[in-house]
Amino acid sequence: MKFRGVNHLAMVTNDMEKTVRFYRDILGMPLVAAIGNTPQLPYRHYFFEAGPNSTIAFFEWPGMVEEFHKPAGQPATGRIQFDHVSFDVESEDALLELQGMLAKAGVEVTHIVDHRFIHSIYFTDPNGIALEASVWITNPTGLPEGVTDHSLLQDR
Repeated sequence: MKFRGVNHLAMVTNDMEKTVRFYRDILGMPLVAAIGNTPQLPYRHYFFEAGPNSTIAFFEWPGMVEEFHKPAGQPATGRIQFDHVSFDVESEDALLELQGMLAKAGVEVTHIVDHRFIHSIYFTDPNGIALEASVWITNPTGLPEGVTDHSLLQDR
């Protein structure tokens, strides 16, 4: 058995409208499923397409989520379940385009960070969730041609 990737990552929001405006209208991720708000499922559960066979989902639980903000890759105080979500983009040009779109929409976004195997930008969604967009420079999930720095390929 081999995994094909992440089917969906489910998170929580207090405000589905703000979440839809950010993921669909700013990031351009299509809203591909919207369930709930029924007697059987009294809360909304929405899915946004992040790529082929890949979605990010939100449960709307008003009043259940504390205000939260933690920059990606920085230690946090208190309890925490994950650090950030990174979305894959197809090229350096796409990364620059997204950086410009976010800035134009009033979203605080970092400069491009060179991690040696990916280039990334960091920003935060309206729920305080730290996000990253990355483009692979050297793909550590395979054995890329010409790679000599095997410290990047830990288990290979």
